[in-house]
Amino acid sequence: MGIAATAGPATRDLSIEDACTGFASLRALSLELVAQLSDADTTAQSMPDASPAKWHLAHTTWFFETFILRDRVPDYHRFDARWAELFNSYYQAEGAFHPRDRRGMLTRPSLDEVIAYRRHVDEAVIAAMPLILERCADLLDLGLNHEQQHQELLLTDLKHLFFQNPLGPALWQRTPFGRTHHAGSEVAWHTGRTGPVDIGASDARFAFDCERPAHRHYLPPHALADRPITNAEWCSFIADNGYGNASLWLSDGWAWRTREAISAPLYWRRAPDGWEVFTLAGWHPIDPSEPVTHISLYEADAFAAWAGARLPSEQEWESAARGHNPLLGVQLDDARAVRPLFVPRTDGLSSLFGNVWEWTGSAYRPYPGYRPAPGAIGEYNGKFMSGQFVLKGGSCATPRGHVRASYRNFFHPHQRWQFTGLRLAKDL
Repeated sequence: MGIAATAGPATRDLSIEDACTGFASLRALSLELVAQLSDADTTAQSMPDASPAKWHLAHTTWFFETFILRDRVPDYHRFDARWAELFNSYYQAEGAFHPRDRRGMLTRPSLDEVIAYRRHVDEAVIAAMPLILERCADLLDLGLNHEQQHQELLLTDLKHLFFQNPLGPALWQRTPFGRTHHAGSEVAWHTGRTGPVDIGASDARFAFDCERPAHRHYLPPHALADRPITNAEWCSFIADNGYGNASLWLSDGWAWRTREAISAPLYWRRAPDGWEVFTLAGWHPIDPSEPVTHISLYEADAFAAWAGARLPSEQEWESAARGHNPLLGVQLDDARAVRPLFVPRTDGLSSLFGNVWEWTGSAYRPYPGYRPAPGAIGEYNGKFMSGQFVLKGGSCATPRGHVRASYRNFFHPHQRWQFTGLRLAKDL
């Protein structure tokens, strides 16, 4: 299957025709990702952190219907008002919602009905596009970027679901990939900027509210590794008893490792000839040169301690990434979310965008002067600024055009079903 590349969704200054084309293209990608799936595939839920593919398709549609069509387009008729409770994710201001850990119990509506729901909403958005661009273009941008987030989540949730099946089913076939692989060289260190640096998104184009306001931050002398850590390096960590050495681990991390009997990244298993990894193309031997992925912050922090380094702060990472093109790197349209791969270095740094989300040592907290948006939309990011850590850069499952240097992804430190990896940092 061919996944189309998408430009960063931003409707400011677009013609009505271009806005309609971009909206339709982005929405079509979500359906393309599930084109090979059955109703059963899209209904099952493998764990509370993951959601069924069918729910992702419906929730993103509910977002457009609720915050744009219902509130701002006169005479819009909802597809089925009863579905609001099913597909509201967590917006308390919107009323009741189905428990997250029971989304897999929603065998009805069917996949065909959800697709009909999407068609109904898409036709209404396109018909009302002149009014939407006039009244709420920023909300349309938010909805488009929100859908891109769920395209990645849909794939990572499907991967976790298929992993539960002893047959190791594949979503699509593994295909050759022509970009340059990492050749196995030692980590090199790239000196970062020191002193005051600009952090956060400007007002020039779309960004989530948690990326603002732009502000100044002071960076002490430091260096970043020129690339993410590889599977080969992770194998060395395992061989050196990295998972069994409590002195390397944060206390909470050691308790988690012990309780869950963690001894390797998620999706790894022992095979007669070494390690195998489960991908969206099924089981395959690990490639030692590829970036390690599906690791928790606890594992990343323990590896950094073992390597005599540390995790970068989000400000160090963002400062290093400014000036690099976020459209480069292995992302969804060319990697097919099967595996991360290295690309050639630029400016002494490799693979800042795409491949794997890189853990930072920074807590996900508001920037100085942050104010959430009024109303239900204000619940989008701000309510989650507790107990989570920031990741940067995007992954091989991120739609191209979705990320930028200021982008702040965030997860709890034990979570690792996303394409999460690490790049080392050190003080100078």
